[in-house]
Amino acid sequence: MAQNPFDNQQVVPGIKKIIVVGSGKGGVGKSTVSTNLALALKKLGFKVGLLDGDLYGPSVPRMFGALHQRPAVTADQKIIPIERYGLKLMSMGFLVEEDNALIWRGPMLFKAIDQFFKDVQWGELDYLVIDLPPGTGDVPLTMAQKVPISGAVTVCTPQNLALIDAKKAIDMFRKMEVPMVGVVENMAYMLAPGSSEKIQLFPKGELDSYLEKEQIPKVTQVPFNTHVSIASESGIPTMESYPDSEEGASFLSLAKAVVEKVPVS
Repeated sequence: MAQNPFDNQQVVPGIKKIIVVGSGKGGVGKSTVSTNLALALKKLGFKVGLLDGDLYGPSVPRMFGALHQRPAVTADQKIIPIERYGLKLMSMGFLVEEDNALIWRGPMLFKAIDQFFKDVQWGELDYLVIDLPPGTGDVPLTMAQKVPISGAVTVCTPQNLALIDAKKAIDMFRKMEVPMVGVVENMAYMLAPGSSEKIQLFPKGELDSYLEKEQIPKVTQVPFNTHVSIASESGIPTMESYPDSEEGASFLSLAKAVVEKVPVS
């Protein structure tokens, strides 16, 4: 009888809960959501780390204003995470220059993922948030086989073009038996300047009816606002630069949903 590959999961010492953020596709703001979720959890009083799981296209160094920083290594060859805004950060972007392509086949990816869990000195964390790469391939599958994942957040924008791939991410989490925290509808609307009118930037698709049918909660809606992208580009994320904004409140709601669904005690 073939062994179940998920039977080989090993708890990472010191890390209580692991939360993954996926989308099935790129361009929907998954890294922005991961970044601000981690910061919102920290604002709620938890010890938090953020692992950039997008090995081919890491964005965490730029989003935290930590370009060209290199982590220190201890005498026993443990990597010390970069710290920004009270978070412990790890990303392939801290090990490889931003302009350099990472041209690796599967075995090299698997070894890097293993090192991110075994050779990074995470210390004591309540939550480790993992920003997954687009798609449903080697990286998320390998992570789920190596460590127990406590909950998953799926990011989707309102239109059906994004929903098509979000469904795949949700199906992947189900097949890997990862509990769903819920779905974040990112760039859900834009407030018209000087009013409270909500403008739809994308054609409203079937996200709500799909979530109702599948009994998956929409945990928050994040409005579109240019200051979110500006904050990410400047290296001062929304939860640090505009924590009291409507977008900041949305990320805080997401963090509270995570704590409710995946408590650390």
